[in-house]
Amino acid sequence: MNKIYPSAEAALEGVLKDGLLVASGGFGLCGIPERLLDAMRDSGVKDLTFASNNAGIDNEGIGKLLRTKQVKKMISSYVGENKEFERQYLAGELEVEFCPQGTLAERMRAGGAGIPGFYTKTGVGTQVAEGKEVKVFGGEEYILEEGIFADLSIIKAWKADETGNVVFRKTARNFNVPAATCGKVCVVEVEEIVPVGSLDPDAIHLPGVFVQRIVVGAPYDKKIEFTTTREREAV
Repeated sequence: MNKIYPSAEAALEGVLKDGLLVASGGFGLCGIPERLLDAMRDSGVKDLTFASNNAGIDNEGIGKLLRTKQVKKMISSYVGENKEFERQYLAGELEVEFCPQGTLAERMRAGGAGIPGFYTKTGVGTQVAEGKEVKVFGGEEYILEEGIFADLSIIKAWKADETGNVVFRKTARNFNVPAATCGKVCVVEVEEIVPVGSLDPDAIHLPGVFVQRIVVGAPYDKKIEFTTTREREAV
């Protein structure tokens, strides 16, 4: 089975439709599947729900799809860098389900493992717990969180071999692994595709069994969320 596609658009062909639940990897602008997000924006698909740690920033990452009003709901942990996200949320144009980072990662991991739900203390006594089942274990309250079962997973990696075994580079691994495992179809964009057998089996972060489609997205610009500089001292 050939998993390699010539472009992000081709890799998403036949998969996209309105109303999808999409698990998207990345943290800030680190490890985001930017080529696949661009292709989704250009396709015109709408009413999307994204499970992602954050919504990128204005005009980057998922922020591009917010600008075009293609996102209906966000399941996220941190959204403080996106002014358009804030505007749509406060205007009632965007549904938001806030989820602590560790809980979000575990909800994705649980979905990938076929686990429908789990109990956690995180969020007990806060707005996160509103409307959720509470159970007592050992005299302590825990809330029930549901696993995320996505229609589509889109992730960004460093390298993949031709069968879809994937290696991430340092912190760019972030949410990409749990996001990859919880989708019915997983599409990976990478910087490089290498021959089968050239990756050390002990170095593989995501086995190819989880990956259905691969596309090379390189070259990439290394974007920075905030550029902080200081004035040059006089010589």
